[in-house]
Amino acid sequence: MALFIFSDAHLGADSDSKEAEKVAAISELADRVRHQGERLVILGDLFDFWFEYRYAIPKEHIDVLMILRGLVKSGIQIDYVSGNHDFWMDDYFEKQIGLTLHRDVLELTHNGLRLHLLHGDGLAKADRGYRLLKKVLRNRLNIWLYRKLPPDWGIPLAKKVSGSSRNYTSRRDHSFMPDYEEYAAEKLSGDFDVVAIGHLHIPVETKLEGGTYINTGDFIRHFSYVVIDEQGAKLHYLEGFGESPEERV
Repeated sequence: MALFIFSDAHLGADSDSKEAEKVAAISELADRVRHQGERLVILGDLFDFWFEYRYAIPKEHIDVLMILRGLVKSGIQIDYVSGNHDFWMDDYFEKQIGLTLHRDVLELTHNGLRLHLLHGDGLAKADRGYRLLKKVLRNRLNIWLYRKLPPDWGIPLAKKVSGSSRNYTSRRDHSFMPDYEEYAAEKLSGDFDVVAIGHLHIPVETKLEGGTYINTGDFIRHFSYVVIDEQGAKLHYLEGFGESPEERV
């Protein structure tokens, strides 16, 4: 049975029609996982913003939450590797949805392949400022203080900040590509056969010495995902969503 990986839907960031397309695509992928797979890894930034108050969650994402809950109830294991828009995930996903949350990196073996999976934020050598910001955003005291804001204030404010962050990092993603391949090559020369990274929103499948480097792309323009089965690791695209094959060239 196959393991599926996708990332970077940034739900809540786009127009109503685009959001509906994303949700439909996630539903389609969930059906494929249910019939062809046994495990799903979400490699970060499913939502453009997620902040868990003690008694409140963003209500606009209920459809996707129910899709994930349905997968878990059907026997699919779901792992979520946190990304740069996932700093404020607490215990909701583990307790209410039933998935397993991983901070930064997930390493496992599937079909005999050793996998190194991460979102990839802060990976580029030049991204020193973001690495400092990451420590600030993940500080437990700062999270506790932010929760003192009422949800009707805190959620719109965080959405605005999240959108600014996404626009800022997207301007540098192509310049970061060599650093990501170098990172993957280092891991593949050691203990791993497959390295999968998200964050860049640029689908990549490259054979390197020692194994395969894949960037999962996104569920915004490309609707790309990874399948790892007995034939190895391969990048796929959901037909009928996002760019046509001609536009991807």
